Amino acid sequence: MPRHLLIRLSSPLIAFGGETIDNFGVIRDFPALSMVTGLIANALGWDRGDDSLHNRLQTRLRMGARLETQGERLTDFQTAQLGANDKAWTTWGTVEERRGGTASYDSPHLRYRDYHTDLTALLALRLESADEPPTLDEVAHALDRPQRPLFIGRKPCLPVGRLVAGWVEADSVLQALQLAPLTNSERGLRAQWPDGEGQLPGDRLVDVCDERNWTSGVHGGWRPVREGLIQTAGNMS
Repeated sequence: MPRHLLIRLSSPLIAFGGETIDNFGVIRDFPALSMVTGLIANALGWDRGDDSLHNRLQTRLRMGARLETQGERLTDFQTAQLGANDKAWTTWGTVEERRGGTASYDSPHLRYRDYHTDLTALLALRLESADEPPTLDEVAHALDRPQRPLFIGRKPCLPVGRLVAGWVEADSVLQALQLAPLTNSERGLRAQWPDGEGQLPGDRLVDVCDERNWTSGVHGGWRPVREGLIQTAGNMS
């Protein structure tokens, strides 16, 4: 029976980013496949120039999520006057220089960013094929000892605790989400998992655009997922 790694995402602010339109940074209800790919890659110490590694990891990833607490949504209005000589910080701890001319920095940057407040999501994931590096054990080790700071969607969204939440042996991602232990008394939880990884009465099949082409840097393509209310077993297999 395949092993699934459990990852708990919890923070006062979390951003499961959706499609950004102009200066509006919207969020989706569940974490994107590309976001989790980036989270793991960051823990492993990969650079964005390692696009082939990112693309392969995303292709191998089988992931589902259940929402243990949902909180509320908050919209943050951000404004900044940026100059051509201003610096930015990176998770590498190195200075990031701004590119381009000075004209684009003459006016303040205005944007809106949505966040989830006090949300906790539990992920269950495995990698296909299991023996190809990085293995699931290597991913778990990297999340416990990341090569650089980790964040959940956006840099201000720092996790409140350990990300690795254990292991479950299950036939499918859905079953792993059902078998994972609970941290509260809730039994009916909203969940999303890949089509073909289990099915529930009354669930719905939807298409999501949450894969990134790490070479071009843009999102594209659709994948089928199922969403439904799961009744959890509350214990390990």
